[in-house]
Amino acid sequence: MKIINPNMPEPYKYETDYRNIPREYLNPRIPKGRGIVKWNAFKTIPQQYEILEQHIEDQNKINMPLLSDDQLQEINEKVSSKISKNILTDLDYWQDGYIYSIQCYINKIDELNGFMIITNSNSNNKLRIPLSSIVSVQ
Repeated sequence: MKIINPNMPEPYKYETDYRNIPREYLNPRIPKGRGIVKWNAFKTIPQQYEILEQHIEDQNKINMPLLSDDQLQEINEKVSSKISKNILTDLDYWQDGYIYSIQCYINKIDELNGFMIITNSNSNNKLRIPLSSIVSVQ
């Protein structure tokens, strides 16, 4: 076999790929190059990336579910029984494109303003959830 690099140590004498040879044995006048830097994105318009990130986030959102009259009646019955017995309730509601689940106690229904007032199961914080955004009660 032909010796390609006669001035290098034994393991690198027959090496044809310069990337496998340590930098200290290579000619120092040869520039190193940019490496991975050349593959980084060229960000000239930061607003463009903000808009793209917002668009990607918006793709995960869903429209508010439409409930039938039967489903609304079932939710109404469950809510009235949960209020009278003061039972811990699993409540699913829609807000800003996402469906959230919470374990809570239902305190009061404010039909005039269209809100359900609940108390979180972990604390005494009261939350107001619009009646129109309730998806299910279990």
